[in-house]
Amino acid sequence: MKSLTVGGLEDCLLNKVDLRRQQISQAMEEVQKVVHHLTTNISNQDIRFQTVPYSDTYNENIKVLAPSQFLVTVPIKGLAGYREAREQRWRYYTLQGTRLPCPLRDPEGLQQWLEVEQFMKSLWQWHETDVNIDGDIVPAKVLLVFRKLVENAIRTCHLSGKVSMLGNRSAVWVAVETSAYQVELELAPTVEIPTTWSEKARWPRCLQRWPSQERVECIKSFGFNLLPCSNYHWQLSFLRAEQVLLEQLDEDGGCRRKCFQVMRQLKEDIWCPGNRPVITSHHLQTVLFWTCEKYPHFKDWKVFSKAFLRLVRKLHKCVSQHFLKHYFVRNSNLFQCTNPIELDAVAQKLATFLKKPQISPP
Repeated sequence: MKSLTVGGLEDCLLNKVDLRRQQISQAMEEVQKVVHHLTTNISNQDIRFQTVPYSDTYNENIKVLAPSQFLVTVPIKGLAGYREAREQRWRYYTLQGTRLPCPLRDPEGLQQWLEVEQFMKSLWQWHETDVNIDGDIVPAKVLLVFRKLVENAIRTCHLSGKVSMLGNRSAVWVAVETSAYQVELELAPTVEIPTTWSEKARWPRCLQRWPSQERVECIKSFGFNLLPCSNYHWQLSFLRAEQVLLEQLDEDGGCRRKCFQVMRQLKEDIWCPGNRPVITSHHLQTVLFWTCEKYPHFKDWKVFSKAFLRLVRKLHKCVSQHFLKHYFVRNSNLFQCTNPIELDAVAQKLATFLKKPQISPP
């Protein structure tokens, strides 16, 4: 069977990119209906959680991590007027209500505490003990409340044949049967903080030439989110900001988006296939942003083959070193909690590809 070099790879895989888009679009339509139905019921049960709206176009609450793995951010209601915490204090509590002799560890990287007093306005329900300990809104307790609401909603909405809870996970995951294939959803209660940029995200860096200053101000105006990531800490998320960066990649006529799409397709088909891949689209997206920043000019993205291999080399370096800096929060490694054996396996596949950049067509 004749193999395709990088030059022929472009046309071959772009056809698969189009097919992938169609399949995900169909699954997304079905998933959106289920999510809207479930979250409407959840919101009726508990005012603290909002309905995820259905959208005919792009839905900013649903992020595709892989073709069969979506992240759904469910907005939290009743917390407004966010302010950064100014005073540090020790925490000695446990989820069970007992006191510790030593304080809980401080959050690192993308993590932070969340105090109800950080909001100028808050519903009284966020002061209740089902989610609050010593003034902190505790992610593990929020997830416990939310999980029960999801279980009730599945039964009440008569979706038991289509939606099932996935166990043995700290986060809330459900499996949705679509007409094409099963999709796993992480349903994440999300504190949306619009218009305010996190102090942890010291971006842009000095002398940065990509994106433009005007674009930077636009991106920072979208603020950030907080997602429950551990028992005690919330995790910063910049989904809206990242989406704006992706949407406006090639205003100069370059091939950044095409390089990203082909790399993602190879990742899903060859380098890291499966329902729960160790490398997600978010990892690839972060590699793309760092490469765009290092190579900001149109001339660097004019020739597909050169630009694509540059991007794959950057991915290989990050995977081999088990180190990928978050684009906005530099002291956070996105591979910190990733299985190193799985990363090494992907690195080997990438190394093999880079030695002889070609594949056999399907």
